[in-house]
Amino acid sequence: MKNASKLRKSKSPKAPAHPKKVAAPANPNSMPVCRPDAAGIDISATGGMFVCVPADRGAENVRCFGNFTPQLVELVAWLKASRIRTVAMESTGVYWVPLCQLLDDAGIEVFLVNARHVKNVTGRKSDVLDCQWLQFLHSVGLLRSSFRPPQAICALRSIARHRTNLLREGARHIHHMQKALDQMNLHLHHVIDDLTGCTGMAILEAILEGQRDPAALAQLRDRRIKATTKTLTEALTGDYRAEHVFVLRLALDAWKQAHGQVTQCEVELEKMAGALHSKIDEERLTELRATQEPAKRRTTSKNAPAGQDWRRQLHGLFGVDLTLVPSISVSTVLVLLTEIGSDWSRFPTAGHLASWLALCPDNQISGGKVLRRGTKRATSRVRVALRMSAQSLHSNLGVLGDRYRRLRARLGGAEAITVMAHTLARILWHLVTKQESYDESVYTKSEQMHATRRLKRIKKQARTMGYELVPLAA
Repeated sequence: MKNASKLRKSKSPKAPAHPKKVAAPANPNSMPVCRPDAAGIDISATGGMFVCVPADRGAENVRCFGNFTPQLVELVAWLKASRIRTVAMESTGVYWVPLCQLLDDAGIEVFLVNARHVKNVTGRKSDVLDCQWLQFLHSVGLLRSSFRPPQAICALRSIARHRTNLLREGARHIHHMQKALDQMNLHLHHVIDDLTGCTGMAILEAILEGQRDPAALAQLRDRRIKATTKTLTEALTGDYRAEHVFVLRLALDAWKQAHGQVTQCEVELEKMAGALHSKIDEERLTELRATQEPAKRRTTSKNAPAGQDWRRQLHGLFGVDLTLVPSISVSTVLVLLTEIGSDWSRFPTAGHLASWLALCPDNQISGGKVLRRGTKRATSRVRVALRMSAQSLHSNLGVLGDRYRRLRARLGGAEAITVMAHTLARILWHLVTKQESYDESVYTKSEQMHATRRLKRIKKQARTMGYELVPLAA
């Protein structure tokens, strides 16, 4: 216990209030500099932007700028005057977005760096040392830039993400309407599938206008509703309390407002998508659509974007019709466009795309011992969309559906969904980069092998039970 005080680390002094020139955290001469015109920026929400440029660019190579727009413009002008061509910054939160846009407009290359790649450094921590450490790592080429699509795709992505948030908000208002109906013992949402459909909206509007007769409300049913008039009459017989009707009115008005904003987002998406460059001209696209149109009618989701022919528009932007892939819908392809774009050259191989989507195994091994198995934890919207598409393969009668059911029987539901999402990602990468249409016949050989193994296994089981399989006559 006497030597315990010697083992304690001394407290590191506080960082100076005014940024001063501080020695670099590592010796620049110890490693070759591959980016001599590199700078590092430590970003915070309100604490200012600490910028470090190479030491030979002036007497003061570290400066602090404010977060207001005029100060960011001054920051960009100082970088231009210091002959900076590339900048590294951490992609945490959304604080970097305004500065990144100004740097892009000024022609300065921006490296958005994962914070995990630069934070594992011992010693005291301050904003000044952070920007110097970023500048040093970037100058010697030890940082990798995160993927960020072009500005036109980023603008499209902002509208698409807000539309998704509005759909979730509208779903919460539907839950409020269902709760109000439950409190009045009205089972309307239990006998019809969609409360916001033709029959549901007609009955809700009549209730809010003062109609309380169950028989009169049941006459508003659409002919396509499976529930009979008698069932609707019994379901609409309840205790119409004024307070619950008031809550129902507010929830319905809020849902209408959210639905109207969703429509506005879809109009803006049509306008912005129409300004993008199409890889196929209109005449050629018309010919391809006539030959590739599937014979079977495809059902569409209610949350799918309305308006123009999005399937045709996405076909022209990507150069191939990705909706021909089983379980890939228009909504999924729209997520691919708004999150990645139509140019996938940033991903050299399909494995790079799958790794970026966190659909590859990320086994952690130390000393020959496996510490963790499985994929990385990620919340990528493309990853979520592909997993939902993979889950819908359970009813597919094609090759991918058979493979999903085999994997589900052997690995379980969650693992099978991840594997099939990985498969879909690789298929989509091949179609987009090679500009080839989806052809299921390439899986014929593998499916024949699986059929041979299945028949061999069934014959073996029959022999163990004392039976012999005989093929039927043609």
